[in-house]
Amino acid sequence: MQAILGNFTAITLPMVIMWCIGGLLIFLAIKKDMEPSLLLPMGFGAIMVNLPFSGAVETLETLFSAGIANELFPLLLFIGIGAMIDFGPLLSNPKMLLFGAAAQFGIFFTLSMASLFGFDLKDAASIAIIGAADGPTSIFVANYFGTKYIGAIIVAAYSYMALVPIVQPACIRLVTTKKERLIHMDYAPGKISKTTRILFPILVTVLAGLVAPTSVALVGFLMFGNLLRECGVLNSLSEAAQNMLANLITLLLGLTVAVRMQADAFLAPETLLILALGLIAFMFDTFGGVLFAKFLNLFFKQKINPMIGAAGISAFPMSSRVVHKMGLKEDPYNYLLMHAAGANVAGQIASVIAGGMIIALIG
Repeated sequence: MQAILGNFTAITLPMVIMWCIGGLLIFLAIKKDMEPSLLLPMGFGAIMVNLPFSGAVETLETLFSAGIANELFPLLLFIGIGAMIDFGPLLSNPKMLLFGAAAQFGIFFTLSMASLFGFDLKDAASIAIIGAADGPTSIFVANYFGTKYIGAIIVAAYSYMALVPIVQPACIRLVTTKKERLIHMDYAPGKISKTTRILFPILVTVLAGLVAPTSVALVGFLMFGNLLRECGVLNSLSEAAQNMLANLITLLLGLTVAVRMQADAFLAPETLLILALGLIAFMFDTFGGVLFAKFLNLFFKQKINPMIGAAGISAFPMSSRVVHKMGLKEDPYNYLLMHAAGANVAGQIASVIAGGMIIALIG
């Protein structure tokens, strides 16, 4: 009885706050359908590790060492993501690769800002990668640099991915005119041969390795997943990667990362600053893509709808859907989905290359 009473007396206000944060994540996952496969286990895990004398801490630390400290979980998740992606729209319109690159501007802008706010370079790089709008890349980079802020970084990364339909439209409207949003773009899909689809992930991996060797693990696992999809002889493995593997690893990631959400480390002023900087990174990625499209329009006779540039972030397929819906809202006959999808899958490639470049430059 005394032991039970001791557990109750060991409850602190920071623990209660973390229970509330865990409950909020669970609420957002269930009620708002915001990244439920990750926020639900993360919220539940946050409650578990903030119970007095919790036995879950040691277990989750073991999982963390086995799955995150050695980058296993993020890399396995990249296989599942690669198997989900159809690069057809990008292969039909290769210039969309430019928007994937331009929409990474927020990462490097926020790297400078985080450094100015007093974070050391490795922590600043880990925070800046939130702008990739790519959870696995954020986990990989943050863990590579061994930042103590990994819990806050991952919460921010996945939260902003879920908030794409709210944040991006406001950013797009801020830097475009109605006339620009009404621009129509013709789509004439070319026939993409099976050989091209098979060669594409192989060539991307080779090129990424030559440009940014440290990105090979990130890009390679993503492209291997896509090769499973496109090769045509491993359909059962491709389906397993898209469903069972991706879902299981995401659940384990959520639970495991929660061990870095213990009250003493998570409830710090730096956490709020990281959330703010992550939002800035995400917004400036959007601005970068849109403004780059407007810059190209100064030279192109056939104009590009600048909203396409916003889809160059890695939040696939949410961002391309947001751009498509905005186009239809401005004009019911303005179909931008395939253009936006091309930019969006380009953003998936660009984000992992950007993560590798950050590691190469700073690591």
